[in-house]
Amino acid sequence: MSQHRQRLEFALAVSEQAASLILKHYRSQTLGVESKADDSPVTVADKGAERLIRDALAAEFPEDGILGEEFDDVDSRNGYRWIVDPIDGTKPFIYGVPLFGTLLGIEFEGRMVAGVCRLPALDEVIYAAEGDGAWWRIGTADAQRASASAETDLTNARLMFTEPTSDIRCGRGDVLPDLCTRVRIARGWGDCYGHMLVATGRADISVDPQMSPWDIAALIPILREAGASCTDWQGSENINTGEGVSIAPGLKTAVLELLSDVPPLNK
Repeated sequence: MSQHRQRLEFALAVSEQAASLILKHYRSQTLGVESKADDSPVTVADKGAERLIRDALAAEFPEDGILGEEFDDVDSRNGYRWIVDPIDGTKPFIYGVPLFGTLLGIEFEGRMVAGVCRLPALDEVIYAAEGDGAWWRIGTADAQRASASAETDLTNARLMFTEPTSDIRCGRGDVLPDLCTRVRIARGWGDCYGHMLVATGRADISVDPQMSPWDIAALIPILREAGASCTDWQGSENINTGEGVSIAPGLKTAVLELLSDVPPLNK
C-alpha cells in the first residue's frame, strides 16, 4: 500500500470517529456556540472533532504536519501535511441543516494527493487518492465511482453557491447574479456539499468567493480524480488564494473565462 493510500485509509477511519462525536451534538442542547475573532461561529463539536483527529494523527503519523481551522499549526518533518476542517458548514450544523461535512486533505510536498469529505448527517463519504479515482459511499452500501457530469452547455448547467451575503461583504456581490443568468438551475446548496455534488455528477458548478485552505484542500484531489476540477478562479490548484470553484470538465473553459477577470478579494 502506498503512503498516500495508507493515509487515505486512516483518514476514512478517523473521519468516521469524528462524525460519531459530531452527531452527538447535532440538534442537541450541548452545542456550546461561540464566536471567533472573525465573528464566525465555532462549537464544542468543531473543537472536539479536530482535537480527536489531531490526537489520532499524532499517534499514527507523528512526523506529519497539520493545518487545522481551530488549533495551532504543526510543522511537517517528512513532506506530508494534513489540512483539517472538522465541520465545514458550521452555520448549517448549528441550525440543524444536514449539509455539513468533515474535510481531511492530505498534502505531500505542496501537492494535494488525497482527500476525504464525510457528510455525517447524510451518512455519505466521498474520497480519493491520486491515481486511484474518486469513490462515493452512502451508508453501508458498496462504494461506487464518483464521476463528474458530461455537461458541455452552460445554459443547461446546475450551479451551487453558499452565501450571497458573504459575496457582497467581500466585494464580489455581482458574480453570483451574473452566473445565475447563464445557467439552468441555481441552488444554495453550498459549502463542501455543493462541491461534492459536482464530484458525484449531481451538479455542474459550485462557486465560493471566500475559502480558507481547510475549506478547499480536501476537495481538490476528490474533484480531480472524479474528472472535474477544483481550483481558484484563475484555474490553479491553489489552497491559499481565498476562493474556489468546482467545475465539470466540459464547462471549465466557459466558467473560468467568466471568473478570471473578477477583481481580487477585499481582504
